Amino acid sequence: MDSRERTSAGQRWVLGLSALGAVMVALDALVVAAALSTIRRDLGASIEQLEWTVNAYSLSFAMLMVTAAVAGDRWGRRRTYAAGLALFCVASAACALAPSMPALIAARAVQGAGAAVVMPLAMSLLGVAFPPERRGWAIGIFSGLTGLAVLGGPVLGGVVTEGLAWQWIFWINVPVGAVAIPLVYRMIPESRGVVRRLDPAGLVLVTLAVLALVWGVVRGPAAGWGGPEVLGALAAGVLLLAAFAAWERRAPQPMVPTAFFRVRSFTAGNAAGLLLTAALFGAVFFNAQYMQNVLGSGPARAGLQLLPWTATLFLVAPLAGRLVDRLGERPLAVTGLALQAAGMLWIAAVGGDASYPELIAPFVLAGCGVSMAMPATQSASIGALPREAVGIASGIYSMMRQLGGVAGVAVLSAVFTASGGYDAFAPAYGRAMVACGVLSLLGAVAGLGIAARPALVREMVST
Repeated sequence: MDSRERTSAGQRWVLGLSALGAVMVALDALVVAAALSTIRRDLGASIEQLEWTVNAYSLSFAMLMVTAAVAGDRWGRRRTYAAGLALFCVASAACALAPSMPALIAARAVQGAGAAVVMPLAMSLLGVAFPPERRGWAIGIFSGLTGLAVLGGPVLGGVVTEGLAWQWIFWINVPVGAVAIPLVYRMIPESRGVVRRLDPAGLVLVTLAVLALVWGVVRGPAAGWGGPEVLGALAAGVLLLAAFAAWERRAPQPMVPTAFFRVRSFTAGNAAGLLLTAALFGAVFFNAQYMQNVLGSGPARAGLQLLPWTATLFLVAPLAGRLVDRLGERPLAVTGLALQAAGMLWIAAVGGDASYPELIAPFVLAGCGVSMAMPATQSASIGALPREAVGIASGIYSMMRQLGGVAGVAVLSAVFTASGGYDAFAPAYGRAMVACGVLSLLGAVAGLGIAARPALVREMVST
């Protein structure tokens, strides 16, 4: 085997093992979706507690990713990636053993911390292993698999919940991790990036800011939007975000370097990715429940009924990755988000009591849109910065996506609850899909800010 073949084989191992970890954490972001109705009955959960089974995971996932990316640059990306896989698997076991909703939510938060290490390090390992001319292809496959995992989470969750028990949606991570970790050490070379200091003050400020904002949105329908609890939480979130921005401008090595956001494609790509994930997570959260609460499907059937939506990712995302290399990111990001918006608004237009056949075409349309936009926004964000900044850029992009997931579930849940909630599920679901379409349209507008240039031409900024 010559050097070129060895390089190609090594790249395939990096792609396979990084994608495996990413698929695990992406699956668990919404693997509980099809099990929510079952968990609600078994553990007596409220709508707020169901939200937190998703948001506790996404919140810790989002808040720790940039710190994990910095730690990987400092201590070794392979070593940090393997440690993240180990933490994720231990927390998965704790989720499976949880006897109550508070215990499940706490375990989900720890699981999200493990995911926060895995995802940005997987993207960093991928960025280092592949040269710029092949990175779009690799990211297309990576994004297709992780996107399929996000949308396929309810399918797997439904089949496992109905065939075994909802606890097994977490147990399955343990043997996969036990096999993957030794292979990571054996097949992936160690790499490090520019050593940066950790930014604990920035981490605390942004974590508290997002927690306060999400708390206000989640509690709004129940506590009243004009009540002191909600207004106080939202005001505290805004003030903490302002404090975070001020600190980051003065910090010697900030958690989120503000210079990065002077690059137009980086800023636009992150904004579009945030709104894409907000719409996606919100839609998955409610679509699986719609199949069960309105159409009367069991968990397994509900998950399988989402296949017209999920299967498009497997087919379209790798092709979209290749097109990114040829056409640039902006056309695919804008078109993809517009298609997702059209699909969600179509669902809302046919009514909250639509039959399943009426949902197939808009599901396919929205799925094609996600498949196009996901690799494009990721490539725009990471590729806009120099190669040596790939670790921190990956962490920031992943953080923004997960914050989008938290925001999407919270916003759509607020619309759903204000429209009648579980007592009027069908019309409330329809209004939630309108909100989902609006978020997608805002993402398409944000995507217009991505530089209209091929992906191989990169803007350079100082790190």
